[in-house]
Parts: sequence; C-alpha cells; structure tokens
Amino acid sequence: MATETAAPATEQIEVPVEGAVAQVTQRDSRAASGDTIEKVVHINRCAKVVKGGRRFSFSALVVTGDQQGKVGWGFGKANEVADAITQATESSRRNMLSYNILNGTIPHEIIGRHGGGDLMLKPAAPGTGIIAGGAARAVLECVGVKDVIGKSLGSSNHANIVKATLQALSTLRLPDEILRARGREKKQKAL
Repeated sequence: MATETAAPATEQIEVPVEGAVAQVTQRDSRAASGDTIEKVVHINRCAKVVKGGRRFSFSALVVTGDQQGKVGWGFGKANEVADAITQATESSRRNMLSYNILNGTIPHEIIGRHGGGDLMLKPAAPGTGIIAGGAARAVLECVGVKDVIGKSLGSSNHANIVKATLQALSTLRLPDEILRARGREKKQKAL
C-alpha cells in the first residue's frame, strides 16, 4: 500500500530591486502546517551607502492566522527577502492570540488605535465580504472574519494599521459577556 504526500503549493512574489526584479518563492502554509495562512503585508527595502556602492537589506511584515479566531503578526529583517519573510513568519506564529468573532463578523462597531493609525470596524450583513484596505484586510482574512466594513482614519503606515486592527479585535466583547457584566440573562426567542 503506497501513501501519497502532497507537495506544498508555492507562490511567486516579485520584489523590485534597483535594476532587477527579485523572485521570492513563498510556501502556502495551509499545505505545510495545520490550516494556518500567511499574508505578506509589506516588504520594505533599505539601502545603506558604503564605499563600494549600496548595500540593500529588507524588512517584511507578515500576518498569520487559522481563520477561526487566532491571528498574530511578525516583523523580520534580513539581507534577502526570503529570509526576512521566514523570520517574520516564525515571529507571527509565536505571537498568535485568540479574538472574539461572531458568525463570520464582529459583534459590534469598534475603533482601534495604535500610534498614528486609527481604524474603524463595523459589522456587516452576510455576503458583504471584507471591505477594508491592505493591512487591515490581511488581518481580518487571517482571523476568519468574512463580513466587515473597515475604514482607516489616520496614518497609512502598514505596521500601525496591523496593530490598530489587532487592538480593535482585542477589545471586542460577545453579547453574552456584556449581559453578564450588566447582571442580565439572555432571553430565548419565541418561535
């Protein structure tokens, strides 16, 4: 009896480097390790001018989540793009936390703040999808939110938006928790 093992899917990312385009192969982590997904939010190139010319280094911001309420972010720096992404991915897996989501959306409207980044999130009806830009969209997809409306109100810095999104998600409370805090019970709906 022979067993088959599926090879992990790969995705090509093009990173512009002065005069050329560097190709980076990124593994789809669903195939590699237990249903987590990784989103590369931003790759930054930094140049240091030295006697012989310029030395380039890269930093990567990655968000990892299981699409069931757990998500984490990581930041990595290296001289190669692939190494920076690997460092950021390992960091994001170590920093995963659980958040409250309710029926594929968030329980209530919230504003998250971090540094200069402000982000407003509102629950949406089923079928709306994720209406949010760049960094916030990556976090919301990784945490498992399917329907939400988001708007960045402050800085457009990728790291601040990711942290503001996570701060907003961390302050969400489920209806049961709010009722318990008020000393009330949830009423059963009549048929």
